[in-house]
This record gives sequence, structure tokens and C-alpha cells, in this order.
Amino acid sequence: MEQNALRAVMRENMGKGANSLLRKQGKIPAIVYGGIQATPVAVDEREFANKFRGISESSIITMEIDGRIQEVLIKDYQENLLNGKILHIDFYAVDKDRLLRSRVPLRFTGSAKGARDGGIVEAHLHEVDVECLPRNLPGEIVLDITNLDTGHAIHVKDLPKMEGVKFLNPADAVVVGISHTRAEVALEQAVVDEGA
Repeated sequence: MEQNALRAVMRENMGKGANSLLRKQGKIPAIVYGGIQATPVAVDEREFANKFRGISESSIITMEIDGRIQEVLIKDYQENLLNGKILHIDFYAVDKDRLLRSRVPLRFTGSAKGARDGGIVEAHLHEVDVECLPRNLPGEIVLDITNLDTGHAIHVKDLPKMEGVKFLNPADAVVVGISHTRAEVALEQAVVDEGA
């Protein structure tokens, strides 16, 4: 589980004008929800950009809000498509003793045997849905595909078992597979057509 730290301050004023002023001051308006009531906060734009460039939904952040510590996940954000700046962030407050649902990224390593023999690696899932306690939440799941041969696949049920982590995707869902090359598929189709 990745653990990161971020400072935030409570914000009093809401609305477009107040949010625009915050952004001019180098802050990102945000909200923390999931507790008893939603808490409007602001985080420093530069600190957030430096620390959380490669962050995922499964990265737990230790947020200090005016001296109070709260563990959170990033649940959603709005981005300016022209300049890539983050306009608003939704954080979800984490209760350490309560199950949470999140998405965990998949990372494939190794050179698949089937690909070395001319097949094509096809990743069907780039992340999986999980349910677990925050302390068991993995930052990512690494899959070694070195021995994966043409015509074979890794399914959700084949993912490594992790203590306290339940996969929510269908067990027979394909994560990654090796398909035949287009030339082989065309040749097989030609043989079938010729036989017919």
C-alpha cells in the first residue's frame, strides 16, 4: 500500500468566485467526503503536482487538515483539458476499520513467450476492482507474463492471492492474453474457406 502525505487547509468560502481566487493563489479547491459531513478544503497546487504525479485510486494519502490527520483516497478530479491543471479534487475519507472498495492498477512484467513467437499481447484489463481494509490495499498488482503462450490468457481468478483482498471483477474475466498474429488468423480462415 502506498502512503503519501499532503497538507490541506479548511476553506470558508465556496462558489465560483472563491474557487477562482484560490486557484490564482496557487491552491486547488477540494472536498473530503465519506465521514459524517463533507469538509471543504484547499491543497497547494505545487505540492500536489510534485508529490502525486503518478498517484492511483489505491494510494492512501495521509492528509493534515489544519493540524488534524485524516487518511483519504482520491476519488475524482476535474482537469483543465487545455493546460492540464487540476481544477478540483474529491477526496474520500478512509476508516481504517471499515472495508473499502477501490481500483488497483495492473502492471505487466516480462516478455511473453507467445509474443516472442510472433503472437500479440492483448491487455483486456488495466485495473481491477477490490474490496479490503485500508491497510491491505495494494498500490498495484504486478503480473509476470513471461510464460504466457499464444492462445492462453490470465483471468481474474489467476491473479495472486493477497491477504484480506477480495477481487470484485468476474472470476472468468480475461486480464491479459496472447492472440495469434493477423497473418496466422488469415491463414487459418483461408484453410477453413478452402475446406468449405
